[in-house]
Amino acid sequence: MRRLPLLLIVCAALVLLLSFGIRQSFGLFLEPMTAGLGWNRTVFALAIALQNLAWGVSQPLFGALADRFGIVRALLLGASLYVAGLLIMALSGTPAGLYLGAGLLIGFGVSGTSFSLVLAAVARAAPPQRISLALGLVSAGGSFGQFAMPLFSQGLIGGVGWLSALLILAVCAGLMVPFAFGLTRADRAGEPITSTQSLGDALREAGGHRGYWLLNAGFFVCGFHVAFVATHLPAYLLNLHFAPMLGAWALATIGLFNIIGTFVAGFLGGRHRKKYVLSGLYLSRSMVFVLFLVMPPSSAWVLVASAAIGLLWLGTVPLTGGLVGQIFGPRYMATLFSIVMLSHQIGAFCGAWIGGYVFDVTASYDIAWKIAIALGIMSAALHLPIADETLRVDQKPA
Repeated sequence: MRRLPLLLIVCAALVLLLSFGIRQSFGLFLEPMTAGLGWNRTVFALAIALQNLAWGVSQPLFGALADRFGIVRALLLGASLYVAGLLIMALSGTPAGLYLGAGLLIGFGVSGTSFSLVLAAVARAAPPQRISLALGLVSAGGSFGQFAMPLFSQGLIGGVGWLSALLILAVCAGLMVPFAFGLTRADRAGEPITSTQSLGDALREAGGHRGYWLLNAGFFVCGFHVAFVATHLPAYLLNLHFAPMLGAWALATIGLFNIIGTFVAGFLGGRHRKKYVLSGLYLSRSMVFVLFLVMPPSSAWVLVASAAIGLLWLGTVPLTGGLVGQIFGPRYMATLFSIVMLSHQIGAFCGAWIGGYVFDVTASYDIAWKIAIALGIMSAALHLPIADETLRVDQKPA
């Protein structure tokens, strides 16, 4: 632990805490916003789907900006867009405003404050033999926001209403600006990396690697799962006649146990082949989804299932990012992992939108749950044949 850049790790975790904690809370706004503004669920679901798509499409751009101009500058741009999106989401009152604010601007903002940039910063600054542990620590620390923010947001919605709650969350998002400056060590560490490879060469190398495309396909499934559950689980529980607070507790429980899950995933990834750990995670997700559907619904079972989902929630991120860095080296990890995140966010678009569409057409989420189960099994199989041998080692001078 003494060999790790602790200030950078703390600031990186706080950026992720706010970025993903606030984003984890959006599902709590589905019912009050649609009821208050007279929209159907597809309107809100489409906004969240656009958010995920905007995040994915802009992720390679932010990765390239980080590699070219520095991670801190990219984070500052992302935080500014995040705040602007929350303000427009709160104040517009129209579907078009929701698509712009909650959809495009927050999508760009999450892209600029997300795992691909933050984990790349950690990978640059941490000692090579401690990278997997450092990625797990940052992912686990950031996951605390996914526990705390849904409870905080639901308390705000119940106390001051959804509109004021969004304005307060915009203030919270602004705190990412000072925390971003704690990652300056990563930009300094990134400069002396020696590599004979250009960015174009790195992209061509990754494009010709079969395992890179299998990682993209597998991460599509992760995006589908995360967006579908985060967006629609609270509404799904309301349809089962549970109190609104149970939805907040379900999301919070996912976030709480995700702290354990991401740390354990990072720990296991440093001791076992990451592709096998990933395969096990995706298969386990599908098994949990099956049990969640077939067991008789109760508040206790919802929380137990949420805890199991949390253990498997974002442990895929340090493992997938670690595989990208392991195979292709750290020099262009931000860009290469950003492309993998694009696939993740296309999956997230599908998960968020299909959930709302399926419900509006069938008045049930059952078909969407079954799609999520089948995709998890598919992803487990896709990771097994990945060739995970290191292609190059970029060295830092002593």
